Amino acid sequence: MTDQAISPAHSTPGLDDVIAAETVLSHVDGAAGELIIRGHALDSLADWRFESVLALLWAGLAPEAMEAEAIRAALGPARAQAFALMQPLLPATDGLSQVEALRLLLSALADGAETPHHLLATAAVPVFAAAIARRRAGEAAVAPDPSLGQAADFLRMLHGVPAAPEQVQALDSYLVTVADHGLNASTFAARVIASTRAGMFSSVIGALCALKGPLHGGAPGPVLDMLDAIGTEDNIRPWLAAALARGERLMGFGHRIYRVRDPRADVLKGAVARLRDGAGRIRFAEAVEAEALAQLAEKKPLRPLQTNVEFFTALVLEAVGFPRASFTNVFAAGRMAGWTAHVMEQELAGRLIRPKSRYVGPVPEVAA
Repeated sequence: MTDQAISPAHSTPGLDDVIAAETVLSHVDGAAGELIIRGHALDSLADWRFESVLALLWAGLAPEAMEAEAIRAALGPARAQAFALMQPLLPATDGLSQVEALRLLLSALADGAETPHHLLATAAVPVFAAAIARRRAGEAAVAPDPSLGQAADFLRMLHGVPAAPEQVQALDSYLVTVADHGLNASTFAARVIASTRAGMFSSVIGALCALKGPLHGGAPGPVLDMLDAIGTEDNIRPWLAAALARGERLMGFGHRIYRVRDPRADVLKGAVARLRDGAGRIRFAEAVEAEALAQLAEKKPLRPLQTNVEFFTALVLEAVGFPRASFTNVFAAGRMAGWTAHVMEQELAGRLIRPKSRYVGPVPEVAA
């Protein structure tokens, strides 16, 4: 072996720009600030229901073709099935974080379940997430209403009462906005696991484990912490200036892929504005956003840092009543659409994902 043979010169840390899969599901163009979901620009999906995006993503991949209304009708009984399965297991989640609790409950979904696995996994997350959040608040889990749509029932199971139409629309917009986003870390994890033929549930649980990491799915809550710390409009400019002077990251700004504005932020900003009518928290957040962008542009002119999806995610989820500790689980409820679709696409490909690594460790001495 020679030093050249083990040289890392051609490796790609983080696999940036490495094509690892071909997909019909979504395309992220970071330079243009564009997200395409199966032929549709994200902003054109802003008023879709979650079930409609499920129909779009699952088309041609699921064993049976289903339109949005059929998916809506099938998810209701699947939520009831997940609730019955959860009831005896819920006490075992005590002492775990909310995402760890979701991981435990998802692990109870059996590979032998008769309900199509992509439907059951998608139905289960809001049931489990709502019950976990209520248990943390000292309240009993609320059984699902199979007659409702996914977003409406999610909020009803969380609060114990029917949600206002504008809240349902806002949550639908959120679930649609985060449904899929290229070959992100959790989606790639799901595809790797699916390529081994481990099955849908193992694949999406692996995806959730990747989402749990703070570099992927754990950022929306701290946005609200930042807004709370700033407190008043008079404090916006000095607080942000002091944070940047200390070299701190401003939560909700910058993205590894997008070099211009994150299109998901625009959709969610519109959702929050319709929900709150531009007043209160949203008006304050917009003032923080404007000042943060101005200071970032002045301090880091060669590094574009725009508002990302976490900034307005935090406002949407707060506005419809989710506690901060549950934000990652709500993200998983939306991203389950993409995870399940990618798993089915990978299973159809039928090829084990097995990349090479470049060895850079010590080599044995060769006897003369």
